[in-house]
Amino acid sequence: MTDKQTETTHFGYQTVAADDKAGLVANVFHSVAAKYDIMNDMMSMGIHRLWKRQTIACSGVRQGHSVLDLAGGTGDLTAKFSELVGDTGKVVLGDINDSMLKVGREKLRNRGLVSNIEYVQMNAEALPFPDNTFDVITIAFGLRNVTDKDKALRSMFRVLKPGGRLLVLEFSKPQHEALSKAYDFYSFNILPTMGQLVANDSESYRYLAESIRMHPDQETLKSMMNEAGFEQVTYQNMTGGIVALHRGFKY
Repeated sequence: MTDKQTETTHFGYQTVAADDKAGLVANVFHSVAAKYDIMNDMMSMGIHRLWKRQTIACSGVRQGHSVLDLAGGTGDLTAKFSELVGDTGKVVLGDINDSMLKVGREKLRNRGLVSNIEYVQMNAEALPFPDNTFDVITIAFGLRNVTDKDKALRSMFRVLKPGGRLLVLEFSKPQHEALSKAYDFYSFNILPTMGQLVANDSESYRYLAESIRMHPDQETLKSMMNEAGFEQVTYQNMTGGIVALHRGFKY
């Protein structure tokens, strides 16, 4: 009798048991949660705010909507969605990592955003909601950390209402070779050093750089969304393709 072969996946450039990845990713975000917002501003020179602003502009969120901000972390998108949906709407800030949720909850409550926001620890692969719950789902810089991305996309499709839309904001493949080379140098030389100086953690930021390289490129992710059931899937490259915003609808 032989042991059942263990399924594997990638954790950055490492090959690990699929069952272990969620815990490894959790350790990364437990480590970086307290400095997450500061590092985001430093790593992107503030450009992440423009990427998120474009995501909100493409979301179609309006008063009365129910929104799931998945892998919502420290709540940048949730804050704006809370204003847009108003008293008759609801925003769920969902994240698999309780450290990130705690930072997000404290930040948003300090801003006085309380009445229409719920905080739920959840796994994107098995969302704890009934079918047809949300008008809009966003996942910003979170999908690349999910172990089974296809399963997560199907789960998102299930909990979207007919007519609802999914927006995936994620690092992607730069469209120009010179930009790609410069981006690689920055990611693997500057970024871990910055992480060590600011967050006292170079390894977590090295993983983040590696996880970006292992994430599906623009066309592959578009195909994955189509296979999960989404229609009219499009994407918009930003900052030369360093980031892409994918959008798909459920009909």
